[in-house]
Amino acid sequence: MTRIGLISDTHGYLDDAVFKHFENCNEIWHAGDFGNIELAEKLRSFKALKGVWGNIDGQDARSEFPETLEWQCESVKILMTHIGGYPNHYSPKIKPVLFSSRPQLFISGHSHILKVIYDPLLECLHINPGAAGKQGWHKVRTLVRFVIDGRDIKNCEVIELGKR
Repeated sequence: MTRIGLISDTHGYLDDAVFKHFENCNEIWHAGDFGNIELAEKLRSFKALKGVWGNIDGQDARSEFPETLEWQCESVKILMTHIGGYPNHYSPKIKPVLFSSRPQLFISGHSHILKVIYDPLLECLHINPGAAGKQGWHKVRTLVRFVIDGRDIKNCEVIELGKR
């Protein structure tokens, strides 16, 4: 069983509450727009970190993190990118990757809109954790926490960090 803390769109701001909410997680996954590499280093010093760079990230993050990341966690195939869209509205760049890769879990950020949607066409769960930073038009900062247990994705929790 792997406990995941999912975060995105920090834009250089890391709320101390993230550490409390992710203390029982095995890994942190960041879906892009770190804002600066120091933020990534803080997360990495706390837990194992996987991430992708986002459109506001500079060369430091882009040299350390890929634009798109594909891997397996337990028996679940995962695809993560920053600008990905969501079921029936995937970005043109990621759509062919999704259909050829066929992940069970697709993670993206960018929109600052928290979404957890199952795509029956791809038989894939899509999660966008919303935005945890203070930049952007969102009103509430959010995170997502969930568990991967073998082939199961379960115990998904939405965490509100407070107003932007």
